[in-house]
Amino acid sequence: MTTELDVVALAVFAFFFILVTVMGFMAARWKRGETLAHIDEWGLGGRKFGTWVTWFLVGGDFYTAYTVIAVPALVYAVGAYGFFALPYTIIVYPFVFLVMPKLWKRAKEHGYVTAGDVVFGQYGSRGLELAVAITGVLAVMPYIALQLVGMAAVIKALGLTGELPLAIAFVILALYTYSAGLRAPALIAFVKDIMIYIAVLAAVALIPWELGGYGAVFQAADDAFKAKGTGGLLLGDSQMVAYATLALGSALAAFMYPHTLTGIFASASANTIRKNAALLPAYTLLLGLLALLGYMGHAAHLNVASPNDVVPALFQTLFPSWFAGFAFAAIAIGALVPAAVMSIGAANLFTRNFWKAYVDPGISHAGEAQVAKLTSLVVKVGALLVIVFLPTQFALDLQLLGGVWILQTLPALVFGLYVGWFRAPALLAGWAVGFFGGSWIVWQDGLKPLHALSFGGSTVTVYAGLLALAANIAVAVAVNLAVAPRLARTA
Repeated sequence: MTTELDVVALAVFAFFFILVTVMGFMAARWKRGETLAHIDEWGLGGRKFGTWVTWFLVGGDFYTAYTVIAVPALVYAVGAYGFFALPYTIIVYPFVFLVMPKLWKRAKEHGYVTAGDVVFGQYGSRGLELAVAITGVLAVMPYIALQLVGMAAVIKALGLTGELPLAIAFVILALYTYSAGLRAPALIAFVKDIMIYIAVLAAVALIPWELGGYGAVFQAADDAFKAKGTGGLLLGDSQMVAYATLALGSALAAFMYPHTLTGIFASASANTIRKNAALLPAYTLLLGLLALLGYMGHAAHLNVASPNDVVPALFQTLFPSWFAGFAFAAIAIGALVPAAVMSIGAANLFTRNFWKAYVDPGISHAGEAQVAKLTSLVVKVGALLVIVFLPTQFALDLQLLGGVWILQTLPALVFGLYVGWFRAPALLAGWAVGFFGGSWIVWQDGLKPLHALSFGGSTVTVYAGLLALAANIAVAVAVNLAVAPRLARTA
């Protein structure tokens, strides 16, 4: 893939980037309440986003720029196994339909802003609240950094060099997020998602036409996998359980992240969430089409230094410069929306579950909003520094761990919506076992998310996050059985 400066593509890219920048600053006046000096207004958009705004916002922060780059890259590298993202995004929406309206109602009734707020309100435990909050911040930080990886891929394709373009983009993001809060990514998400749809639909329609049809695309991919001796168009027998458990674990974890919960808490009603659970699978269709770009990379005989370069290289090689610039802008804007929501989610957690809980319990609403704004800036700077000064693999490894970590907050956050049996010490013990045990498993496996289990001479590979969650729940139940009677006697 050439790295010469593409002036036409750069001009189109700059136009759309300037457009969303203006929209970001204008968003401070969009659906505005009496003041933005309140964490509900700045961090949750006043909790009044309707069906369409929520659909674009949740879709925007769930299907990110890194998704656009990484899913085709994984399919390019390993074949069918890279499609695990499709069943996971199918499984997740029934979970959202059933669970998230109850969680939204709990948050709305009590003024909760974060998962930590919900947990403290349910169990009255600062320790459990802090565990959930720390896990959320740790899990989302590398996710923000990976949005920079997606943006860096298209900046490189445009022929721009050095870290300055990336830094400028994130300074702009930081400024309008500071100014408008959640309203900025919510408004920009409209443009981002429409552009992504146009780029992907054009790609899956026109690229196969250039390459001789889908038959030729699949044949070229199959030949490439056979030549290198790994990967394939179909899953191997040994991959079935790994594929299924990775999809299930990823689905359970997806809406535990601070950014996806922020979109849920910002919704106007429980019915808005149910409608979105019915509408959001449209993004899964888009994701399936997007994944096919990985196979097209083989048919186009691309010469790329990294699988992450496949999507930019396809657009640059097979489309005119103006459309490549449009597609690159869509991907870059696709980094801004989730990065903004992620930084807001992390800032809300820090403000409510650390600063207010331990530093300034009497803080005013305006003070909360100010702390959250400043924290969101620090979070973005931290993510930028990770990408600039540390290897990209570091962020990738942390993001894999982040999925295992965030899954361990599910029992504390969700179980209390349905049963009042669990006690805080039991859930905290389960979280600790799941968090540290899951981290140990992933570390022992060379920072890989899959773990091999041996049963009577046969080996089954499963997602480490699900193993950690099973241990988490088992310990929580065991400790609760031991602790609950003792607490009842002393009550």
